[in-house]
Amino acid sequence: MKKTVAVLLAATAMTPAAYAENLTRVATVPLDGEITGLYEQGADLFFNVQHPSDELNGKFNKATVGVVSNVNWEASASDVPSEIEGKSTVVTSLGDYQVLMQEGDKGVAGIIQSIAGEELLISNDPDFNGFVPTGDNAGLLFTNWENRPGGMSRAALTRAEDGSWTVGDISMVDFSKVGGTWVNCFGTVSPWGTPLSSEELYFDETAEWNNPEYKDIEDTQMLGAYLGQYPNPYNYGYIVEITDPAGAAAPVKRFAMGRMSHENSVVMPDQKTAYTTSDGTGQPFYKFVADTAGDLSSGTLYAAKLTQLGDAGADAATTAFDMEWIELGHASEAEIASWIAEYDGITLEDHKAGESNYITDAQVAEWAAGTAADNRVAFLESNKAAAVKGATAEFRKMEGVNINHDGAKDGSVPYMYVAMSEVSKTMSDGEGDINVAENKCGVVYEMELDAAFNVSKMVPVVAGHGYNKDNAPNACPVDSISNPDNILVRANGQVVIGEDTGNHENNALWIWTKGQQS
Repeated sequence: MKKTVAVLLAATAMTPAAYAENLTRVATVPLDGEITGLYEQGADLFFNVQHPSDELNGKFNKATVGVVSNVNWEASASDVPSEIEGKSTVVTSLGDYQVLMQEGDKGVAGIIQSIAGEELLISNDPDFNGFVPTGDNAGLLFTNWENRPGGMSRAALTRAEDGSWTVGDISMVDFSKVGGTWVNCFGTVSPWGTPLSSEELYFDETAEWNNPEYKDIEDTQMLGAYLGQYPNPYNYGYIVEITDPAGAAAPVKRFAMGRMSHENSVVMPDQKTAYTTSDGTGQPFYKFVADTAGDLSSGTLYAAKLTQLGDAGADAATTAFDMEWIELGHASEAEIASWIAEYDGITLEDHKAGESNYITDAQVAEWAAGTAADNRVAFLESNKAAAVKGATAEFRKMEGVNINHDGAKDGSVPYMYVAMSEVSKTMSDGEGDINVAENKCGVVYEMELDAAFNVSKMVPVVAGHGYNKDNAPNACPVDSISNPDNILVRANGQVVIGEDTGNHENNALWIWTKGQQS
């Protein structure tokens, strides 16, 4: 069964109407569950069920990490479940879904402990999966646990000839030497085989970090409980690389890639260029270019400036954007670490109403004017730096960004894709660089990579449609996407799209096939 959606091919000029191409639903997950952790390994597809309803009967009332082995990528559509039995389980036409682990398994999976060894929480939010092979039929599965403080598990897996997986030891990565992590979200595996975890900061105004009256102050206090002291905000909001993944699994925060609400970062085949999305409202889109291939410790950070190729208020499903890149600054981790250290030791007691103990807006303006003593604003307040330099800080719910590494490298799939979970608010407020019609069901955009892995245009290729708030629990029609999040790009160019939505009763997994007319 084929579903039609509004699309526009990157190779074409803007036309009055978009093309219609192939979108197939291939799975649904239990009530309240989100689809995360999309990762293709050989013939198998890993994906998770994040935070399902704990009131469900059966095995899927806990967060679940699982896999479909020997995937039938030619499968017909998976039906939308209509009975409670189907709504309470994983339903997929791709094959059999095997549960690998669930929250709390072996007294380890998803359990976040303080540095002192106190159990703080059991996470029900598994996100990114990244597989690091250790043999022909064995490897390590790294899984993010998306909390404050955050976590990452490492599970030893072996695969039998029939495709079934066996789980061995499970451990949690030790983040104590980097001060812990904050909301480990989506991620990728670098071209050199290291997992890249994303700290989704969701803390746009650093001045509130130590404000005792701030509405979310409990989050920073929980991080303080992890540390045993009040945290420095500038230690959080980075890409975290897990070096030596099969050995010590030592985390390193890649400060030079900027501080923001990292949803995901993907490194290009040149092993220098990386793109990263910042989730939230009024967010920029970033590019990082490392000084040395395979080394993310120093480089130059850029933010995108968009020009809309359509009238004000145009349909988001058919409106593309030209992109240029504004340089924010160059720095090394050592430089940035020295700047971060200047804000150590600040606590709740230091807060004064109407003032900031951190980088002020006046200092941001000074940096933009070129009179600051250093480049700390670009790397410690990246969102403010991008906005003040004229980059487009208007994206709303910018989620997963991804490529197929081999296809990008050999030119067979020269595209990068990004999910915009919801086109609204700063993207449809009638102001700024982005001014399209609201689409609360979301859009997936395509960006063509040139020979140097640069992108200069963002084109919608999959769009939700028909939002109706009165049609709950399926306010977005079940025949198309609703709030796309995780993105996986296959070697044949297919894009696998996972949902994080409250507008479908059961979140769905989709395959979009470029160029096949419905």
